[in-house]
Amino acid sequence: MNRAILFLFAFCFSLALGAQELNCQVVVNSEQTGQANAAVFKTLQNALGEFVNQTRWTDKEFLPQERINCSMFINITSYDGNNFSGSIQIQSSRPVFGSTMVTPVFNFNDEQLAFEYSEYEPLEFSPNQFNSNLVSVIGFYVYTILGLDADTFNEEGGTPYFQVANQVVGTAQQSSYSGWKGTDGNRSRFQLNANLLSNYSGYRQAMYNYHRHGLDVMHMAPQEGKEAVAEAIMNLRQMNSRRPNSLLLRTFFDAKADEVEQIFSGGPSVNTREVVEALNNLAPTFSEKWSNIVY
Repeated sequence: MNRAILFLFAFCFSLALGAQELNCQVVVNSEQTGQANAAVFKTLQNALGEFVNQTRWTDKEFLPQERINCSMFINITSYDGNNFSGSIQIQSSRPVFGSTMVTPVFNFNDEQLAFEYSEYEPLEFSPNQFNSNLVSVIGFYVYTILGLDADTFNEEGGTPYFQVANQVVGTAQQSSYSGWKGTDGNRSRFQLNANLLSNYSGYRQAMYNYHRHGLDVMHMAPQEGKEAVAEAIMNLRQMNSRRPNSLLLRTFFDAKADEVEQIFSGGPSVNTREVVEALNNLAPTFSEKWSNIVY
């Protein structure tokens, strides 16, 4: 094979590798089932890892270094034949411009996970067709990850992905599984998607400002970046005054509490007292962290 053909083959292969959008670690934990050594759990973990990382979820080209780092931790608490139930913890992050820092974007625990799975069955996804609850749940969170990541780079850039996730919600509602309907509690997949699409009180704009005008400029303008983060938090406080203790706010601080504490515990001076008051109002469960911020 001559060098030109070899180069073309390598180039095409690199594009194929770059087509996928996620770099996702999938873990299936089965310790609570009492059958942790059953081969089906390892098969499931491998199948889901390949499914998430090798499926092309969008029509955009992602270079290997652009893939979104994320994880899905599936904790199986009950297993009977082909029926599984438990929870799934989803996390994602993105790099901060001009630094080696990585910022968490999404951290969500879904306790309404139940599905049927036969070892080695193919996993096939279509947003307009309900094939299995497992595939629908995974597809839903893939598009939620894509949407939230896009929102941190472009104002409301995640809308097309949240709309696909909404299609998944709609098709999955025909099933008897929990998490897809408005009556399935305030931490359901239905509520998460509805809140993101409604974007009440500018939550997604606050996410954009926090990341693009805040974190991403800190390497060259620390004062300006820190002030932008503070402003985003104050905007969230306004949102909270209109809709207290919302799912999106809880999701935000589940991901960001440690980072926010770090940002305001050093560096350029801002009105920290006002920020701490806002944080205690927004996320009182993290008050111990906020008490570490010096005025």
